[in-house]
Amino acid sequence: MRIFLLLLFGSLCMMVGQVQGQQANPNYVFPAGTNPVQYKNYYLLTLFAQDSAVRKLILNDPELKTYAKNRTLKISDALKNCGADIACLSGVFKFSEAEVIAISKRLTALFKQDEALKNLVKQELIPSGCYISYGALKPVDLLVKAWEQEAKALNFAIAVYVEGAKPNYPKIDSIGFNVRDKSYPELVRMNGVLSSVNPDRLFFEPSMQFALIALDINERNDAADYEPMMTTVNRESLKAIKKTNFAAYKYSLILVPGEGPEEQNTELSAGGMLRCRLAVAEYRKGVAPFIMVSGGRVHPFKTKYSEAYEMKKYLMNTLQIPERVIIMEPHARHTTTNMRNAARIMFRYGMPMEKVALTVTAPSQSRYIGAELMARCVKDLGYEPYRLGARLSDFALEFYPNVSSLQLDFDEPMDP
Repeated sequence: MRIFLLLLFGSLCMMVGQVQGQQANPNYVFPAGTNPVQYKNYYLLTLFAQDSAVRKLILNDPELKTYAKNRTLKISDALKNCGADIACLSGVFKFSEAEVIAISKRLTALFKQDEALKNLVKQELIPSGCYISYGALKPVDLLVKAWEQEAKALNFAIAVYVEGAKPNYPKIDSIGFNVRDKSYPELVRMNGVLSSVNPDRLFFEPSMQFALIALDINERNDAADYEPMMTTVNRESLKAIKKTNFAAYKYSLILVPGEGPEEQNTELSAGGMLRCRLAVAEYRKGVAPFIMVSGGRVHPFKTKYSEAYEMKKYLMNTLQIPERVIIMEPHARHTTTNMRNAARIMFRYGMPMEKVALTVTAPSQSRYIGAELMARCVKDLGYEPYRLGARLSDFALEFYPNVSSLQLDFDEPMDP
């Protein structure tokens, strides 16, 4: 019954995504010159900070100004009095449920009073697709849901990468410090001071800065890897996509999920090499114009090697595949996000979302993608990032990308 309910919820979310997906714009451009870790995790808050009309509205609002002032005083008091109590200090940078609700009510009131927030939702939030799961809601409710999600995202990052709480995948994504070390509270306090030095800040900016610095000193800026990909690692493939007649191919692309090595100094596992070879065998049959390699810096803990980058090197240097054929997806940390991130890139790069794609991988993972993974996606992500097609072999499985995959994930700061 639980699995049935999860699948039913995922189907409903997918329907919502399709409604919103009619408005998400594949040509939407994210802000240049902004830290990708920031805008990929906290896009609404990034827009609040950068949109001059919205920033002015929030800065000048008496209620939010008072809230920001009181928050600054609480932070100052914590810096003076918390000592070595990490939770005492980090707690003032997190948002309580009562605070989230109060700010939601104030944003609702401001939305009704001023055009700035209305324009932000219409011109930025909806076309970005970042909050596509809320697409069936009224614009003001979409704004509130986005704010509530960003507050949860900040709290999650602080809980894991300051306080040492368990992330979703503890073996690979845990905090990099011993929180019981005598010197650690000093690091937290220094972060607190740096995050609160500017008094002329929006109500959320000290918390956002505190979370971003925590990710940085933990060496957890994976969300920024190879960005902006459209002008770096995927520049040649993006140019090729724009010239491709997809109707001439059975599949839009061949997706290769990575398999990270367990040895610290191994660049690419044997499993990764073999998966690349499976993809090349299909590519040389002429079934698809592109190969997408998917996988971030995942295994082992805090590895410096990106699965997608190492697979791209292997495809080019060993298997003689041209760079224009290879699309890199270097952020996924699980099979759920292999599938989700592939769909995201396909949408944002202007590939046909209605066309079937192919994934090739080890039989065990292929069976997982074709069976249990969908329920795992609904549990972890809240929606189905793909729809299954036909099984071709133990290695090869068809799938259809889902535009609902554009939705940001609040509890995966390295791959939101």
